Amino acid sequence: MNAPSFRAPRGTFDLVSPRGEAMLAVRDALAAPLRSAGYGYVETPSFEETALFARGVGESTDIVTKEMYSFTTRGGDDVTLRPEGTAPVLRAVLENNLHRGALPLKLWYSGSYYRYERPQKGRYRHFSQVGAEVVGTEDPASDAELIVLAVDGYRALGLTGVRVLVNTIGSNESRPAYRAALQEYLRGLDLDEETARRVEINPLRVLDDKRPEIQKSLAEAPLITDFLGPSDRAHHDTVRALLTAAGVEFEDDPRLVRGLDYYTRTLFEFVHDGLGSQSAVGGGGRYDGLAEVIGGPSLPGVGFGLGADRTLLAMEAEGLPLPGRTGVDVFAVPLGAEAASWAFALVTSLRREGVAADLATGGRGLKGAMKAADRSGAKYAVVVGERDLDEGVAQVKDLATGEQQAVSVNGLVTHLKRLV
Repeated sequence: MNAPSFRAPRGTFDLVSPRGEAMLAVRDALAAPLRSAGYGYVETPSFEETALFARGVGESTDIVTKEMYSFTTRGGDDVTLRPEGTAPVLRAVLENNLHRGALPLKLWYSGSYYRYERPQKGRYRHFSQVGAEVVGTEDPASDAELIVLAVDGYRALGLTGVRVLVNTIGSNESRPAYRAALQEYLRGLDLDEETARRVEINPLRVLDDKRPEIQKSLAEAPLITDFLGPSDRAHHDTVRALLTAAGVEFEDDPRLVRGLDYYTRTLFEFVHDGLGSQSAVGGGGRYDGLAEVIGGPSLPGVGFGLGADRTLLAMEAEGLPLPGRTGVDVFAVPLGAEAASWAFALVTSLRREGVAADLATGGRGLKGAMKAADRSGAKYAVVVGERDLDEGVAQVKDLATGEQQAVSVNGLVTHLKRLV
């Protein structure tokens, strides 16, 4: 067999069954708590103006400096495949004047995102997320609500090893003093030229550096929790108290930062120790100044992005079965041309009644058609030939037990619905 001429680009992969069905089930499970909490669906383009991410995500971040898929269109527009979801959603809120209506806005979304990463397990150049945003409120209850809804999504999938990390990086009230203290500490370290430059632009980015030698040198770095003003501390304490009241176990991580510049106050991350170095399965935080950065009015917000790909890897790490169904309930086996036409109508009726059904095609004989029925995963086969139709019956076979019975064609759909 010749090798295929084309392959998926490096760092990407195809989703084929049963994994494709499992990914759909993961997305649905992560979205279900949001939908039940009144979040409305929003969908934005897969690409945006490059400036939206440069300004919103932050020009000093690795995402903007190293990882964006950016290009110039034939019309001369500079655009970028979206590397994250919050900036596009907030842009959509502002463009469509949603912020002029009732607040807060609660929105959720699901889609593909793109970053030019070094490919490895759990880190891909094309990945899927389920995200949510609460726009228009500074209430710490919104921060806690999002964390709880994410935890509920993970629990619904059967995951028990997801840990919740929580921190605050303060607001404009607290951060200037902390920034100055952190810069003073970092300037005393022996850093490479690029990292030293980052100290001057945004020193919090250095805290997000995953290199072991950098992390070791940060052991004695000052903590933001020592610089929090009264309102920031009260906000953080309220989030923590609400999580405790909701029965969500969490860990305080005073060194937690995330790789986007727009965050303020609450930060949180969901990690799974079964994934190795790429342990984060999701995360988010508050971004009270982002709307102004991208040209809008003051509009506080908080949100998260949950990685569907990594969530599925976490399920595999725990030995959980792949979610989602890939088979049908009923498989029709027609024997003869007249039976084939009848079976097509039967399968159509079953599908319209909510029963997953399929049929053998191509004029297969009984043996080949029954093999197809077994491969389909069906619980029951409906075998029908010309003589059966003359008698007004069809043979319903339980594929698990081998038991078979003749059922009147007039009540067949009702009978099969009751069986499945």
